[in-house]
Amino acid sequence: MSVSVRVPTILRTYTGGESVVDADGATLLEVLDDLDARYPGIRGRVLDDTGALRRFVNVYVGNDDVRFLDDLATPTPDGSQVSVIPAVAGG
Repeated sequence: MSVSVRVPTILRTYTGGESVVDADGATLLEVLDDLDARYPGIRGRVLDDTGALRRFVNVYVGNDDVRFLDDLATPTPDGSQVSVIPAVAGG
């Protein structure tokens, strides 16, 4: 299943400056693995050492936060859009 992935500015060094890239996978984890095969190192910026989503990174499939869906097992239907969004904090 081919999806488009919106890449935040901070991770564009991995994608050669591209803000949107294509990836394949039936689930979010498969998409992240495919991204890492195409753009080595990017998976490690989204997932922690245990393989879970980093707490300061939000990931959406369509308009839905994957933490409220099936997390890394969230389906990524063909043509869907995955957005990786770093959390913003401040005060």
